[in-house]
Amino acid sequence: MSEDPLTGTTYQPFWWEEFPRCKSEPRPIPKEADVAIVGSGYTGLSAALTALRGGKSVVVFEAAEAGHGASSRNGGGVGNFPFKLSYQNTEKMLGIDRAKQLWLEGKASVDYLEALLEREQIQANFIRSGRYVGAHKPNKLDYLKAEADTLHSRLGAEVEIIEASQQSEHIGSSFYYGGRFNVRDGVIHPAKFHQGLLERVKTAGGLIIDGTSVTSLNREGNAILVRTARGVMRAGQVAIGANGYTDGVLPKLVNRIIPVASQIIATEELPEAQVNRLIPRGNMIIDTKRTVHYYRASHDGRRILMGGRPLLKNSEASDAAPYLRNFMLKVWPELEKTKITHAWGGKLGFTFDKLPHIGMIDGVHYACGYLGSGVAMSTYLGHKLGLRMLNDPAASTALDGMNFPTMPMYSGNPWFLSIVAAYYRIRDAIG
Repeated sequence: MSEDPLTGTTYQPFWWEEFPRCKSEPRPIPKEADVAIVGSGYTGLSAALTALRGGKSVVVFEAAEAGHGASSRNGGGVGNFPFKLSYQNTEKMLGIDRAKQLWLEGKASVDYLEALLEREQIQANFIRSGRYVGAHKPNKLDYLKAEADTLHSRLGAEVEIIEASQQSEHIGSSFYYGGRFNVRDGVIHPAKFHQGLLERVKTAGGLIIDGTSVTSLNREGNAILVRTARGVMRAGQVAIGANGYTDGVLPKLVNRIIPVASQIIATEELPEAQVNRLIPRGNMIIDTKRTVHYYRASHDGRRILMGGRPLLKNSEASDAAPYLRNFMLKVWPELEKTKITHAWGGKLGFTFDKLPHIGMIDGVHYACGYLGSGVAMSTYLGHKLGLRMLNDPAASTALDGMNFPTMPMYSGNPWFLSIVAAYYRIRDAIG
């Protein structure tokens, strides 16, 4: 009997092999600071760095270790179109002008990320390798063609339609019926990027207090009391950047965020020639399924990383890993005997209107709802949060003033995700 490919799998992120999460002794909590930030991922650190560069004193609170959440767990895809709504549906919701402004801001988020990496000299294996969107049914290629026409005409976007006969340049598989290539998208080493941001924040004078949950935020005059189990700090301004890990510290925010589980597996090291044949550009590949899959070559070109949201609800990586491996074998049957060395998961922040959001609730700033496409957008909106706390007019975004909907009786427990996942699987099978 052959050995189970999941035997011996390590259930933690592949990225942590090089950049492990570092536990530290909780630091003393200062009496006051200009800015307090809840969450030490891309959003929080980007906000902190901008506020620090603007002369503010900043304290970042983290319940676990710095970057414990999605910022060090994600697949490392960087997209210019980080929205779950199609462009056509965005126009129906917001109108032509505002839809165009919003989608161009998606492009601006990637441009900002690239400029930040250059300015701060953060080496994070960022490459504009493009992104292939595979059509899992023939009618989905028609949809991608129509959307590409719209993206060309409205935004001047660099997207190309790839017929099935041409897709070997993008994926070594005949699983898809053609697809769309987003020329200006990219990939990054997510944990390496996070580490770079973290080091820049510390060097700029930011104080990172991890292992410390914020339990409440209460207004007192012109300040906000940031309460933790270990003490209280007065802050002039507070921003929350916890996304899918947002807890009950601000209930009106919790009941607008849907925490969705996303899982990833990593193969053992493969011959570079084989990886180059399976993913010729080393880029991110996604598909048109509602139960979307996303996958890429690792930054060193030696592994395949396969991600997806097969269960949607919070689940163990060991439960999701077989689903992801089975899908990987549908795409590449030749990997049947390939071992899976790592399997992990994390929580994404989804919203009821399928858009990210930035704003203020009860005097507290927030940015969240990145819908599984947050590497660039969370960094960009975190920067905007920092600018808001500096009262800089450049903080404006296309999302300003947007209604942030919730659902009656929803309090942050996404009980409906199992039903949604089953429905999505049926719709994917139909087409």
